[in-house]
Amino acid sequence: MPGREVLPSTLKRSPAKAQRTWEKTHDSAVETYGEGQRAHRTAFAAVKNQFEKVGDHWEPKGRKGPSDRQAAGGGPARRAPTAAGVDANATKDHLMKVARKLDVPGRSRMNKPELVKAIQKANNRQTAKARGGR
Repeated sequence: MPGREVLPSTLKRSPAKAQRTWEKTHDSAVETYGEGQRAHRTAFAAVKNQFEKVGDHWEPKGRKGPSDRQAAGGGPARRAPTAAGVDANATKDHLMKVARKLDVPGRSRMNKPELVKAIQKANNRQTAKARGGR
């Protein structure tokens, strides 16, 4: 199935480059692995290399590279929790700016891991809201 037809809603609200990255990687992964979860994970991994999730969409990162420890190690044999699109490898200052943009309460008292979790929750809330949820 072409990537354009199964483009996730968060990417539909994102820059064209993020959409193209997902579509091309997805289509290539479908040829290699077949349609399904593995093709989607591969496509999201490519997006996370250049973009980070902010609210209900993806924005360009200040630098290219893995967004968390799982992305850096990778491989299907190593299943570990990811930061769900949050650039956990970014500086605390960057995470504070993202948290401010998302209006995360209590952000000034949070350490870096707490900021990552709070941003994840804020992203999930905004995505659910954009999809017609609460």
